[in-house]
Amino acid sequence: MPRELIALYQNGNYTVKLYSNGTKIKQTTKESFVAKFPDSIDLKITNYCDRNCPMCHEKSSKEGSHADLDAPFLKTLKKGTELAIGGGNPLLHPKLLPFLKQMKSQGIICNLTINEVHLKQSKTLVLDLIENKLVYGLGVSLKAYDEEIVSFAKAHSNVVLHVINGVFTEYDKLASQGLKILILGYKKFGRGKEYFSAEIEHQMNITREILPGIIAGFKLVSFDNLALEQLSVKSLISNREFEQIYMGDDGEGTMYIDLVNSQFAKSSTSTERYPLQDEIIPMFKQIQVKK
Repeated sequence: MPRELIALYQNGNYTVKLYSNGTKIKQTTKESFVAKFPDSIDLKITNYCDRNCPMCHEKSSKEGSHADLDAPFLKTLKKGTELAIGGGNPLLHPKLLPFLKQMKSQGIICNLTINEVHLKQSKTLVLDLIENKLVYGLGVSLKAYDEEIVSFAKAHSNVVLHVINGVFTEYDKLASQGLKILILGYKKFGRGKEYFSAEIEHQMNITREILPGIIAGFKLVSFDNLALEQLSVKSLISNREFEQIYMGDDGEGTMYIDLVNSQFAKSSTSTERYPLQDEIIPMFKQIQVKK
């Protein structure tokens, strides 16, 4: 996918440039970034999933429900806002397509996170969503090396492979293939709390030790904030470099919204949650973290 500017806007005291290849640039003349609204939202639209992954922090299952996608606050999202849409299996939400079309008409940038098995089952649908620019970024959760998924990722530059710290171990098999990966911190939340073990903790320690080699083996390696902490990523680069690439703490310009349970929070692992309101800015102000 060629690098194309898909969003340019002002958010509080900083400007945001967002490109089709996933590059995001935030600039300010102030000492810190102070957002007026969330420029990125982790949005859960279903808790239905047939995978029953033992580490799932959302506790998704076959008994899970689909969310109402007509919540009033959705009409108040600001143009250029990124939605990281997930579940459960969001591909099975019966109103996914009209929802994505509505968001596109509002100038919202939609990204989708799905399981590797669900990609195989719904590859035609996923490709249609990408082709019609209803989805820009595609995150594919990967538990172990899979040649079919790797081939798909190599063929589509907007695909990022999502791996969980302590669970995924086969970085060597993925390396040197021009891939993009996102390392997610292990969440001791939901089913992940019970699934955590000494073996997982041992693997987290190994990953921390070999992290420089992992970073060198991929086109792009990114981390969520929990993984940054678990893997001590900041120790590998200078403070100046870190400040240049760090996108901020949870709640500074981001938030989590659970449409299934009609709740919002600072992040998906926050125990302090609030009922949905009709507008996005008051919701964001309630959980916003300022420096």
